[in-house]
Amino acid sequence: MLERRSSHDDLIDHLVRSTALQRGEATRVILDVLAYFDESTDDFVRRRHRELQSGGLVNTEIFERIAAELPHRAVAPPELSLRQLRRIVYG
Repeated sequence: MLERRSSHDDLIDHLVRSTALQRGEATRVILDVLAYFDESTDDFVRRRHRELQSGGLVNTEIFERIAAELPHRAVAPPELSLRQLRRIVYG
């Protein structure tokens, strides 16, 4: 019987060959990275706001930093104003 391979097996094999990761660890890393990039813009904005706020930054700094980070996402959303970012967080 043929072993069924996932759509990421080539990448998993590459990570196992090129790093010290075991197959299970490589699989988990890939799934974590995919989940990170699957995050919606709204979820990203809310998560980063919480992270930066817990780091002691104030909203003025937080929203400017988030606005600067958004264009560097794997699939960059349209440019959002600081007001739009605030509405995502606070409704």
